[in-house]
Amino acid sequence: MVEQLVFYALSGILVFAGSMVVTVRNPIHAALFLVLAFFTTAGIWLLLDAEFLAMTLVLVYVGAVMVLFLFIIMMLDINLVVLREGFSRYLPVGILIAVLLGLEIVMVLGPSQFGLDIVPAPAHHGPAYSNIEELGGVLYTVYVYPFEIAAVILLVAIVAAIALSLSGRVKKRRGQRPEEQVVVNPRERVRLVKMAAERPDSETP
Repeated sequence: MVEQLVFYALSGILVFAGSMVVTVRNPIHAALFLVLAFFTTAGIWLLLDAEFLAMTLVLVYVGAVMVLFLFIIMMLDINLVVLREGFSRYLPVGILIAVLLGLEIVMVLGPSQFGLDIVPAPAHHGPAYSNIEELGGVLYTVYVYPFEIAAVILLVAIVAAIALSLSGRVKKRRGQRPEEQVVVNPRERVRLVKMAAERPDSETP
């Protein structure tokens, strides 16, 4: 009974946070509501004994991605007046799309496809059960080749992003050279020069 109350409470907060993400005018407030949605989703996953997915959602999305989004939003200095224009004009279309998406979610994720009688809990589910161990066993046995292919694709994407960011300005780029810094004599880093005091031209007799 308590678990169901917690589930409905988290679900209500999640629906509220998701609706505020797409309706609030301030982009910073929208990002903060998205953080709240991620936290409540992680709580629901904890109720489903998916600790690994819950911690991944909090650490990766809330701890890294959303912080990056907030920095980008603050640095872009978005004009809020422009964002408020045309909101009421496109509101009916947005409501229609939201209703269609809701119907599709109900049709795909309904109880007839994902009921507890269709997907029962594993028999070995007990105090020593670890979904991280189960996920790792499936990931590195059944899906080991798709996992490695995805890793190679991400590596190629990282190399391509670095190459694109450095293209056209490699010659102009100034960087440190550690091999030259190591051989420098520490006494030559700072040189004290003694100079005689001089008077300005206006004070010369």
